[in-house]
Amino acid sequence: MKELLKNLSAAKREIGAISKDSRNPFFKSKYFDINQLLEHVEPVLEKNGLIILQPITRGFVCTVILDVKTGEEILSEIELPNIQDPQKLGSAITYYRRYTLASLLALQSTDDDANLASKQPTPTPGKKTFTGTDATAEKLKGTKGEDLKARYIITDSQIKKYNEL
Repeated sequence: MKELLKNLSAAKREIGAISKDSRNPFFKSKYFDINQLLEHVEPVLEKNGLIILQPITRGFVCTVILDVKTGEEILSEIELPNIQDPQKLGSAITYYRRYTLASLLALQSTDDDANLASKQPTPTPGKKTFTGTDATAEKLKGTKGEDLKARYIITDSQIKKYNEL
């Protein structure tokens, strides 16, 4: 593990902060596009003797960084939701690939909107969490903020962004 950590540390210094280069039209926020993220980090990792693997194993999206010389590896994984629609499942896989990689590398972003994510309301029995997917947005178009709060666990910032659509 010692060699992997040495190489990973060198790569992280070179990677630095990443710009969120894509826009989420629903929340009007920026995010890392998986292809741009890989385009940025893979050459640096490879230069330091590391490769990225992102297999889907037993219902989990895994991101593995592997030291080519030693075979040492470090892993980040997250369980996929039970989604039957292949298109929605594909979106979840892409999202999870992006976030397991960003988490594993502890990537810094230049325009971090973590303050929005940290203000999540307390779960209430009988309410679903408002995810802000395009399907949800279309289904709830025209719904007032108060009605959204009655039906969903939703933050004020999400309501504000939803009302700006």
